[in-house]
Amino acid sequence: MKNLVTGGAGFLGSHICERLLDQGHEVICLDNFFTGSKQNIAHLLGNPDFELMRQDVTDPFKVEVDRIYNMACPASPVHYQYNPIKTVKTSVMGAINCLGLAKRVGARILQASTSEVYGDPEIHPQPESYRGNVNPIGLRACYDEGKRCAETLFFDYHRENKVDTRVVRIFNTYGPRMSPDDGRVVSNFIVQALRGEDLTLYGDGSQTRSFCYVDDLVEAILRTMEQDETVGPVNIGNPVEFTIRELAEKVLDKVGSSSKIVEKPLPSDDPTQRKPDISLAKQALGWEPQVQLADGLELTIPYFRKAIGC
Repeated sequence: MKNLVTGGAGFLGSHICERLLDQGHEVICLDNFFTGSKQNIAHLLGNPDFELMRQDVTDPFKVEVDRIYNMACPASPVHYQYNPIKTVKTSVMGAINCLGLAKRVGARILQASTSEVYGDPEIHPQPESYRGNVNPIGLRACYDEGKRCAETLFFDYHRENKVDTRVVRIFNTYGPRMSPDDGRVVSNFIVQALRGEDLTLYGDGSQTRSFCYVDDLVEAILRTMEQDETVGPVNIGNPVEFTIRELAEKVLDKVGSSSKIVEKPLPSDDPTQRKPDISLAKQALGWEPQVQLADGLELTIPYFRKAIGC
């Protein structure tokens, strides 16, 4: 198979490129390097089956491929709020360009959506049937609503133009190749602990998240692309729930840091609970996470130690 991975130099995209190459496929990595990094794919550049294409997904492009993984979009609040209009354009125009390509060449296409489509959920855990509780004019709306609109486009192209689509909703994911300054909670805590800085807890830390290790997530994405039971959306994440304070304490323990935990005001529209119902993933993909949080942190911390020189 010849695969296009948009956002292929990003955290998740680079792992997908690597896995596809390991399986013997050809990969075109498309990235504008706004949040992606050449370091993430440097080890792939010598592979004759790998091609790097510097390109913004919002600009039209033409390639001949069998599979498209649309992973292109800033995914952390720091990055997607930096230029919110650009974030919406990346989600919406990027989806249109990818879907148009898929329609033209007859490719199967997967959309990396997000648990953020559920907003601050009133149902817990969140099944795919839940329509969400999103603030359409809030600071996070550029990402939340951008991804919701991208899902709309995918299902309209599927219904109207018979495009072979798949949609996954990704919950909190962590692992090597996360950017140290992306502002996400796992990277924040690890970097702060390694530097001996106070760990910043927004609110009292009672809000909950589930954390999925990157290898588990990539396995689910590849399985979603290769199965025919459902077009989605499919929740992908770890259903084991932790408070943010528990995460901070686990990071301190794994790093061996004496850093303190300090509380700061909760950001606008920050969800109080986030946990996936993965019943569909278990049924359609035969998938559930294998890596526990404690083990995943041990695999992730050495990467950050090297990345920031601590």
